[in-house]
Amino acid sequence: MSGWSIRSERPDEAAAIAALTAAAFHRAPHTDGTEATIAGRLRDAGALALSLVAEADGLLVGHVAFSPVAISDGTAGWYGLGPVSVLPSRQGEGIGSEVIREGLARLRQLGARGCVVLGEPAFYRRFGFEHEPQIAYPDPPPKYFQCVVWRGPAPRGEVSYASAFG
Repeated sequence: MSGWSIRSERPDEAAAIAALTAAAFHRAPHTDGTEATIAGRLRDAGALALSLVAEADGLLVGHVAFSPVAISDGTAGWYGLGPVSVLPSRQGEGIGSEVIREGLARLRQLGARGCVVLGEPAFYRRFGFEHEPQIAYPDPPPKYFQCVVWRGPAPRGEVSYASAFG
């Protein structure tokens, strides 16, 4: 890591996190335009399990959110990763990868059984994510829905994210 530090978000940073996320997704090819409001809606619903920021020189340059997910087989202790955002001028420096790694490590320390993500397989594979056909999420091509299992067997069923995702 170089030039930034990672820490838990502070209560007064909600607006800065929303602005960072809006900037990060402004020109993203696969966006529905709601990413900037997701962390706030999760926070308001009490469903933001973990929210980390990367800070450089007093400026937020990265953010990652994790929230509990429900699995139709009843398996508990699973989380969803997202959104993850990096200030456009700082993309490509490894900030996103580092906030993800730190977030996953903290989830494991908290006793999480696993984590799911909807995203580019080539990117998320570096964190241990892979497609497991028995864990499903409707609509996107299955290869983009991936998981990492830390404890116990992989669940079997359909995943539902918090209602903040819409």
